[in-house]
Amino acid sequence: MNSNAVAPLRQDGAKSPVTLRTITTDEAGQRIDNFLMRHFKSVPRSRVYRLLRKGEVRVNRKRVDAEYRIQEGDEVRLPPVRIDAGQESGHSGPARPSSSLLELIERAVIYQDKHLLVIDKPAGVAVHGGSGMSFGVIEVLRASRPHETLELVHRLDRDTSGCLLVARDRSTLTALHALIRNGGMHKTYLALVAGSWQLGTKRIDAPLATENRQHGERHVRVAAAGKDSVSVFKPVQFFGALATLMEVDIPTGRTHQIRVHASFAGHPLLGDDKYGDRERNAELKLQGLKRTFLHAQSVAFDWPGSGVPFHASAPLPAELAEVLDTITPMKRRASPRRAGSRQGNSKPTSRRT
Repeated sequence: MNSNAVAPLRQDGAKSPVTLRTITTDEAGQRIDNFLMRHFKSVPRSRVYRLLRKGEVRVNRKRVDAEYRIQEGDEVRLPPVRIDAGQESGHSGPARPSSSLLELIERAVIYQDKHLLVIDKPAGVAVHGGSGMSFGVIEVLRASRPHETLELVHRLDRDTSGCLLVARDRSTLTALHALIRNGGMHKTYLALVAGSWQLGTKRIDAPLATENRQHGERHVRVAAAGKDSVSVFKPVQFFGALATLMEVDIPTGRTHQIRVHASFAGHPLLGDDKYGDRERNAELKLQGLKRTFLHAQSVAFDWPGSGVPFHASAPLPAELAEVLDTITPMKRRASPRRAGSRQGNSKPTSRRT
């Protein structure tokens, strides 16, 4: 058996053999779910996760979760997968994102070079397909740029807007993933939290654990046995007892990290229907807040190897800025710009050389 062959997709119902694949240097460092998506291109994302949950995919003969990062030399068991002929041809669903979605995502590209794309991700668009959405940002970009190798460097929640990095080659992906693991990537968010924050600049170091999915969605909680998670909250503007605009830096990037840490601090994000304050959310909805107030304002790092600094930022979306205007009794004296946002200018301060 060829250890580097891709597990075949059968459309006739017949059993195809299990394939064992040895991970190469170029493939190492990526999450196992992303690795599987690349090789089972015609298989729905939900099916890939089911293969992982049932243990049909194994690494070094052991079960792994979707967040496991494959290493050079790992032996991955790829099971036979059967798909319907109609699904392969696209008859069971849309074969390509709509022209309006393609245009939306391409317009959201705020920076690109031969190694990297920076997307100002619109709220309401997932970073990848699944959970009721056929296409996310990465699927749309791959459809728009079919001859490129594109991979998500990190993720944002569907409701979160702002800076999203997409690698255009495997070496960039591997290098940036290593940077993230070593704490070398600085991601800053703007968040509106409930109440008047009186904790000053506050570092929250509280490990997070992902519980079993509730109603088909992930639920995260603070738990001693969870993964190390650090968020630094800094107040930017106060809106009386109603709310506080915060700048949040996250040295780590766990699922729902800012949302859970804000709730843990007693000041949940406004508009957050999972970890938030239902009564306060209803009050802000009357002021025009239609989603979680969380925006990935900027990302900065030094390029591995050259040490050249890179910085990109995205302005606060109009619908969130309007909420701040609405809840301010007078013209705002402070704005997200004071927190380091470069309103109206999303280009990086420098680029890779």
